[in-house]
Amino acid sequence: MSPENNDFKREMLAALPSLRAFAMSLIGRHDRADDLVQDTIMKAWAKQDHFEMGTNMKAWLFTILRNELYSQMRKRGREVQDSDGHLTETLAHHPEQYGSLDLQDFRRALDKLPPDQREAIILVGASGFSYEEAATICGCALGTIKSRVNRARQRLQEILQVRGENDYGPDETSAPITSRAFVS
Repeated sequence: MSPENNDFKREMLAALPSLRAFAMSLIGRHDRADDLVQDTIMKAWAKQDHFEMGTNMKAWLFTILRNELYSQMRKRGREVQDSDGHLTETLAHHPEQYGSLDLQDFRRALDKLPPDQREAIILVGASGFSYEEAATICGCALGTIKSRVNRARQRLQEILQVRGENDYGPDETSAPITSRAFVS
C-alpha cells in the first residue's frame, strides 16, 4: 500500500466517529446509521482517486453520506409494498406551510441575535464545528465561544417563545392525525 493510500485510510478512519454521529442524527437508528456509514466508506474507498489529499476529508465523506442517504430514500420511496392497503390508511402528512413558517420565524429570530452570537450558533449548531474549531475560526477563547452559543440558544428560545418539547412539531390539531402514521 502506498504512503498516499495510508494517509487516505488514516484520515478516513479518523472521520468515522463524526460520520457515524451525523448518520445517527439523520436516521435515528443505530443499525441503519451503521449501514449508511459502511456504504459511505465503501463508496469513498472506491472513489479515493477523486479525493485530493490535503483537502477536507470530513466534508467529502459527509457529502457522500448525505447523497447516499438521499439515494436510498428515493429508492425506498419507489419500493413501498402495501398490497393490503394498511400502510396507505395510516399515512398522514404534516402540512408543509408550518415548516416554512417555522423556518421564517427562526430566520427572523436569528437575525435579532448580536453578530458574535449568531456566528457562534451557526458555526456550532448548524455547521457542525466543535467548540474548539469555532473558537479558532472566531479568534477567541473556548470559554467565550461556549458562552456565546449558550446566550444565543437562550435568546432564540425567548424570541421564539420555546418553553419545552411540546413547542416542537405539529400543533394540537395536527398532532393526533400525524401521530397515527408512526403507531405500529
